[in-house]
Amino acid sequence: MAKSNNIEILPPDSELEEVYGDAHFTEGPTVAPDGTVFFSDITFTHQADMQAGHIMRYDPATNETTVFRSPSGMSNGMKFDAQGRLVVAEGADFGGRRITRTDMKTGKSDIIAGLYEDRPFNSPNDLTIDEKGRIYFTDPRYVGNEPVEQPVMGVYRIDTDRSVHLLIADSGKPNGIAVSPDQKTLYVGSNDSGAFRELPDEMPTYTGRMALLAYDLSSDGTATFRETLVDYFPEHGPDGFEVDVEGNLYVAVRDATRFGICVYSPDGTELAYIKTPELPTNVAFGRGDASKMLYITAGGSLLRIRVSKDGYHLP
Repeated sequence: MAKSNNIEILPPDSELEEVYGDAHFTEGPTVAPDGTVFFSDITFTHQADMQAGHIMRYDPATNETTVFRSPSGMSNGMKFDAQGRLVVAEGADFGGRRITRTDMKTGKSDIIAGLYEDRPFNSPNDLTIDEKGRIYFTDPRYVGNEPVEQPVMGVYRIDTDRSVHLLIADSGKPNGIAVSPDQKTLYVGSNDSGAFRELPDEMPTYTGRMALLAYDLSSDGTATFRETLVDYFPEHGPDGFEVDVEGNLYVAVRDATRFGICVYSPDGTELAYIKTPELPTNVAFGRGDASKMLYITAGGSLLRIRVSKDGYHLP
């Protein structure tokens, strides 16, 4: 792997800044058309006195963070679609186990996917949207006492007619997901921890695939495995990630020996490394004049840092 060249990605005066630090476990940042930042506060019920999860809203203009919605359905990954609606992957652990979409003008939400073959999803984790309006989401299981009823931890596609299709079944335990700006590649991160419930620290588990994967994405929405871009095994691998307008990937890497945001070119060459104070979970780019601002969720915090590239957003 090539040596990181931070100068190409990070301006010399870039500094990592915490803008909020009072959450349980932050995830799924996404930036609204007006520039406000939404992120998930996942309140694992075995750790947080049975709180029901929260979607938080950070306003860069006022530097204030407020609760947007609670309960959140145990929201995890979130994205705004081309119409400015908030699309949310709701997970397990007393969550919705579904994909919902909220009209930000009325506040009303609809369920756009709740079952596959008449069975609940495992725990929708993260999602991305292509330029045709199709939604792709990952469905692993990391926490929660609900039955695991799907035969595979897979990647699904929701078409604009709301039909749901199992797209990928060979990615291991899929987590992060993103479409390349040219719409020709679907990136999937596999983070297979070997368990989906809390175990004692002394209890060993088998670590499965820990890798950043690239799939060829056809115009009809089908995906075919192309290559492993980065293999993190035996350390932990990727969580969520995003792409910039040049197609570079900004990946939240949970390798305990070198955790942080790793920036890769489309061929998997490492371009930059941003160390975070805690294990990171996901990233999102700002919009408009703030399109070079990278927001990062890590631990119980929302962080930000300015980069040299503009983030990619749906046109």
